[in-house]
Amino acid sequence: MAITFSDLHTEAGLKSLDKFLAGKTYISGELILHRNKLSKDDIKVYAAVLGKPAESFPNASKWYECVSSHLANSFPGKAVGVRIGGKGAPAAAAPAKADAGDDDLDLFGDETEEEKKAAEEREASKKASTKKKESGKSSVLMDIKPWDDETDMKKLEEAVRSVEMPGLLWGASKLVPVGYGIKKLQIMLTIVDDLVSVDSLIEEHLTVEPCNEHVQSCDIVAFNKI
Repeated sequence: MAITFSDLHTEAGLKSLDKFLAGKTYISGELILHRNKLSKDDIKVYAAVLGKPAESFPNASKWYECVSSHLANSFPGKAVGVRIGGKGAPAAAAPAKADAGDDDLDLFGDETEEEKKAAEEREASKKASTKKKESGKSSVLMDIKPWDDETDMKKLEEAVRSVEMPGLLWGASKLVPVGYGIKKLQIMLTIVDDLVSVDSLIEEHLTVEPCNEHVQSCDIVAFNKI
């Protein structure tokens, strides 16, 4: 059987604890020589109680003294006296489950699956926020066509390569005949995907002034992720 204790910093919580301890020396543990044995459950509940319960809670008060006595034997060092400020509930105190019955109670037990999952999610989120994002890259082959056979292709290429922006790297190029004495510029470029949009590159740079003095149109021949 398990049990949930809540609000042990309040009179109602201590009353519930006192009632539970009626006829008991400790919270749980197998009987040894007709006496209960101190367990981790006692330590967890003890930590949630702010101080020794008043005499109006005789069972809880007696239990608190027993646990204190055992802890004192385990830690024989001399105490100088410590006070804990604040009136709020202890952070370790767990709220009672809704509709929890006597047969389904959590005695400040070990970490639940939900708590473990929440801790893992927080850790993963922390790592994700501190890890430097690695952006992908793409290799693009582009055809750039002149207005006519009188277009100076050297100046066309110079105009194209003059376009500079973070994440853009121009590569090898060649002139390819398309007929009637007209040649097109076929050029490679590498882009950082998060920084450069090929559509924007064409619409906002290559087909507007000053490039459009030489460039009639641009076509994407191949687009491959690196």
